[in-house]
Amino acid sequence: MTSNLPPLVQAFSGAIGSASANTLTYPLDLVTTRLQLDSPEKAKRSSGHHGAIRILRGIIRKRGFQDLYAGLATDTGATLLSNFFYFYFYAFLRYLLTRRRLSLNSKPSHLARPHKPTLPEEILLGFVAGVASRAMSTPLNIITLKLQAEQENEGLEEIATNEDEPVSGVAGVVNKIYQEQGILGFWRGFKTTTLLSLNPALTLAFFQVFRRLLARASATTGTDPKPTQAFFLAAVSNSIAATILYPLMLAKTRLQASSATSMGEVLHDAYTGKGRSTKRLPGAEFQTKNPGIPGLYQGLEMQIVKGFLSQGVTFLVKGRVEQIIVEMYSRRRSA
Repeated sequence: MTSNLPPLVQAFSGAIGSASANTLTYPLDLVTTRLQLDSPEKAKRSSGHHGAIRILRGIIRKRGFQDLYAGLATDTGATLLSNFFYFYFYAFLRYLLTRRRLSLNSKPSHLARPHKPTLPEEILLGFVAGVASRAMSTPLNIITLKLQAEQENEGLEEIATNEDEPVSGVAGVVNKIYQEQGILGFWRGFKTTTLLSLNPALTLAFFQVFRRLLARASATTGTDPKPTQAFFLAAVSNSIAATILYPLMLAKTRLQASSATSMGEVLHDAYTGKGRSTKRLPGAEFQTKNPGIPGLYQGLEMQIVKGFLSQGVTFLVKGRVEQIIVEMYSRRRSA
């Protein structure tokens, strides 16, 4: 974490930071989703910042500027919910671990040094917090993904029929998910999502490691990083974690958007170059030349760019909000 403030304060500041970052980087999230669902050849042509700009311009030309933010409301709601509970659970669990370590210490509590969780402990705490928070936010994430996938996608080149016209709006997507898959459809792919809880866990673990290295280098042990330092520490940490876990991210997106039935099936399709319809329309599947391992990392470049900015802004805003809260509290006490 970026501070030793109470869990509720960290949860509030983290949620505000993540919502701000989500709004700023949402068009990049839309581009990443399209690259993940596209055929390997077209995703390759659309890679890099020039490809991202081409995708964004295509969306604006065909649908208007507003479609760059299609699904933003539900996605921001999911982000607020997920990150509030994530930061709260993580800070609370970390507090319990520290208290337990102090209770087992033979020294008096005022003499004992605060326990600093090890890297495995940081990962475990982050994973448990991630699973709990994602269980609450997964339905909104799936609705957002469906809203993105329902748009006309140049990469998928889907042709709608009269029987399967695309639905529109949150209510239409919710009704379609419930009719096709029942209530459990809102948690489709949750097993993969559970594994992806390692992403924020690894991000925070790397962040803590870099934070301690920064403290040692500046001889300011115990001092929280400045907002700008937190931006780069979090951004680099997320980039490393995303690179490690990206095949699971790709699998989660394709599993929730397509007719595939398992994570193994989706990963096999990505490896062999097979794509599945997001609307189950005839002729919408594609088979391309076997891309091999690179197929498991389709869209990685844009994911790193998005994650770099998103996590950086999250911790930047989070740190600033916490500073404001501390300053307000100090003024009230001195008044």
